[in-house]
Amino acid sequence: MALRDSDPVEVGGYRIEDRLGSGGMGVVYLARSASGRRLAIKVVHGQYADDDEFRARFRREVSAARQVSGAFTAPVVDADADASRPWMATLYIPGADLGTHVREHGPLSAPRLRELAAGLAEALRDIHRAGVVHRDLKPANVMLAEDGPRVIDFGISRAAEFAAADVLTQTGRVMGTPPFMSPEQFSSPQDVGPAADVFSLGSVLAYAATRRGPFDSPSPYETAVRVVEGEPALDGVPDELLPFVRLCLEKHPKSRVTADELLTLLRDGGPAA
Repeated sequence: MALRDSDPVEVGGYRIEDRLGSGGMGVVYLARSASGRRLAIKVVHGQYADDDEFRARFRREVSAARQVSGAFTAPVVDADADASRPWMATLYIPGADLGTHVREHGPLSAPRLRELAAGLAEALRDIHRAGVVHRDLKPANVMLAEDGPRVIDFGISRAAEFAAADVLTQTGRVMGTPPFMSPEQFSSPQDVGPAADVFSLGSVLAYAATRRGPFDSPSPYETAVRVVEGEPALDGVPDELLPFVRLCLEKHPKSRVTADELLTLLRDGGPAA
């Protein structure tokens, strides 16, 4: 995307080279460090700079991303949550996100779906071991890097041990992307834990296999009802992947597999009878 006249020349001392994308909360730029390393810099929109709750949320995003930076995420290089427009720089990951790839090239093949499932299960395992719940796993937050998928954007994540006391989730807001949210994110958001990410993983895999979410509806309200009460539409999901997706999409959190268990099942060839 071409730079605009209103875009900064540099952020935090990093030279801006291009726009990578823009969303409701901010703009992501391609930048370069003094040594020539390419970075993705997320700069929040100016209207949120005076919002104390937003700044707290952004600080949490930076903290969560730093905790889980590793082989399955985009490592944080630098950040400033106190800048006039808060920003965070991560290593740039070449490649498209899963949503863009599926829209442009269609559903993934069965072997690639299995690789995606294993890669995302590994990513969630590491995220959960760090004590973090992502809460917004969706195709747009999965980058298809050459060495496997990377999970990005920890904007609404939170520490699992502080779930019940998190004031940012006690404002009555439903936070997430409805087609890829878990039932508990709608019905009891203060009780959301690692199992919610596993449910989202099942929806992401179904999307990658069929080019549609298992609970899609033109109405966000109807989508929410389907997530909480309805059966997932899994026509088109390859038979070999279907048992894994169903295990992820169990309605009750305690009935779902963990990321570790999913990895074991994928490695061993399938769920036990």
